[in-house]
Amino acid sequence: MDKKWEIPIVLAGATLITVLFHKQHLGLNLFLLESGLLAWLVISEPSKFRHGYLLPCGIGLLISSVFTILTHSIFCYIIHFLALFLFVGILIYPQAKSLINTMGLSFSNSVKSQVRFAKDLSGLKVNGRNTGSILWKSRIFIIPMILIVVFVVIYSLANPVFNRLLSDVFSSIDEFLNRIFKNFDFSIVGTFIVGLIISNFLILRTSNQKIIQRDLASSDELTRNKRKIYRNFRTVALKNEYKAGIFLLLVLNAILLIVNVIDINWVWFNFKWEGQYLKQFVHEGTYLLILSILISIVLVLFFFRRNLNFYRNNKLLRYMSYLWLAQNAVLTISVAIRNLYYIRYFSLAYRRIGVIIFLILTLYGLFTVFMKVRNRKSTFYLFRTNAFALYIVLIISSIINWDTMIAKYNFNHAYSSFLHLDFMAALSDKSLPYLDKPMDELSEIDKFQKQKFPYEVKYMSPEIYYMVIQQRKKSFVAKWESKNFLEWNLPEYSAYRKLKGGASR
Repeated sequence: MDKKWEIPIVLAGATLITVLFHKQHLGLNLFLLESGLLAWLVISEPSKFRHGYLLPCGIGLLISSVFTILTHSIFCYIIHFLALFLFVGILIYPQAKSLINTMGLSFSNSVKSQVRFAKDLSGLKVNGRNTGSILWKSRIFIIPMILIVVFVVIYSLANPVFNRLLSDVFSSIDEFLNRIFKNFDFSIVGTFIVGLIISNFLILRTSNQKIIQRDLASSDELTRNKRKIYRNFRTVALKNEYKAGIFLLLVLNAILLIVNVIDINWVWFNFKWEGQYLKQFVHEGTYLLILSILISIVLVLFFFRRNLNFYRNNKLLRYMSYLWLAQNAVLTISVAIRNLYYIRYFSLAYRRIGVIIFLILTLYGLFTVFMKVRNRKSTFYLFRTNAFALYIVLIISSIINWDTMIAKYNFNHAYSSFLHLDFMAALSDKSLPYLDKPMDELSEIDKFQKQKFPYEVKYMSPEIYYMVIQQRKKSFVAKWESKNFLEWNLPEYSAYRKLKGGASR
């Protein structure tokens, strides 16, 4: 970009952001802004999209942008802004090998781009002179102005007549300014400043050579660290480390085999639910097992971090590691089955969905550790592949309307699973048509729930739930009808149409 056009384009971007977002909720406005940005990038810098991650991450950004309108969930917006943040880092250095390094570039740019704007602004010429130079020379007036204020305060405190005169002057000035700015919205200034910061970040992209050099020096392939000195000592140390690894993995594999056999027998095939909460079975048990899987991955990485990868007689250690990883995969499946039992008897919830997503990533992580050990890959390879897998899974999971899915599933299974009305009443507005149930249906569900789940804990009654949902419906309809077209989104529009259609029947 030509340097002389940087400031005008940044200011135009900040103005556009102000127009689209001032006193507006996120909706169609975000999609319009970002589709314009992507179109401008494709036209102005098409060559960049031929490199590495830029094209797939650009597609991911576009998909997540579309689904902020089609899904319109907080989770979707969070993932989308992370995708945008990452995308800016890739634009700075399209040849990057790892998304982790591009994230670092984006963090660096969030500060450097603001500094660059300040420097560019100070370099602007006014009547042939730099604005920075003008501001610097004007500092000579700061001390006199401070002294004037000090003496005015002293004289006003010492002389009542002067104080009244000063008050009259300030009152006249205040009245004059109020008349001028009577209809001026000062919040627009704050919106413009935020828009300027965002515009700097998106347009004045600034690289960080340290991060780029680190990325260039990284490799998927593991290299052998050869040392000439203390050779005999190093060989003995390597053999001892190998023996320690064999002993540890042999014992741990035996213990985990017992755990897996118990889980396969008890959890996979012979589990019987007897009305209990499943708190220990799922909550504590799941989190502890997930922790053990993560520690297991770190353990394998520890033994295969350096020259033990190139030790000639390390076959047994490799096979023990493969067995250890395979057993941890079985353990992961056991955790998934526990979670599915929880969903079956206690319905869908955010954390239960989150556990499923996490376990998918865990299985992929175990596979990449296996590939690292088998093919002598570096730790950089692990971070690179798992970071991209995380990106893909998060993008896919963000396009699903989870609240509507939860509302539909939980009410459809209200005669077989526990229905937590407190949780259901807190789901987002777009799920209101599926939360809105007649009082007689809620009463029937409540009778079944009390018979199958006679817990001492008091949950929201169907009467209170009904009142809450009816009040939320009225509030939502009024809020939607007052929205600007820039705030439009499909799920809330569909919810509004369903609710209005239901009200008219």
